[in-house]
Amino acid sequence: MNFCHGRDADLEFEDRWQDFEEHILKIVRSFCDDAEFRKVFFNSRRKFEVDVVGYFDDFCLCIDCKLYGCTRYRVHSLKKEAEKHVIRCAEFEKATGKKCVPVLVTLLDDDICSDFECLVVPYYKFNYFLSNIDMFTRNNINMGL
Repeated sequence: MNFCHGRDADLEFEDRWQDFEEHILKIVRSFCDDAEFRKVFFNSRRKFEVDVVGYFDDFCLCIDCKLYGCTRYRVHSLKKEAEKHVIRCAEFEKATGKKCVPVLVTLLDDDICSDFECLVVPYYKFNYFLSNIDMFTRNNINMGL
């Protein structure tokens, strides 16, 4: 067990981010119509990658998985990653024409709900989040994300 701020987390992923991403993909596939893993796309200037994309009827979730351990600057890093992920999702939306909701799934709970219009969902709440997806995404979709 790893005891960090917010909640203790079972590190069943043995600090392997690949295992964490694959596990999140399996969960997403159980809730949505279709899902893609490590989706790569391009704009006119550069290449982008989204860890997991879950497609729903009216929108898609663009998920970036974060397997940070107990570090002093974890919250600061998450905030920076949220900002970058929102930009990445805006590019994905332009490329696909589908409304995107940016989501960071974190192994540990840092008591951040959203930052830079990106939803931050701790792993232990991810099933609940997907079960109630309309409640969580309604505002993001209506705001034009």
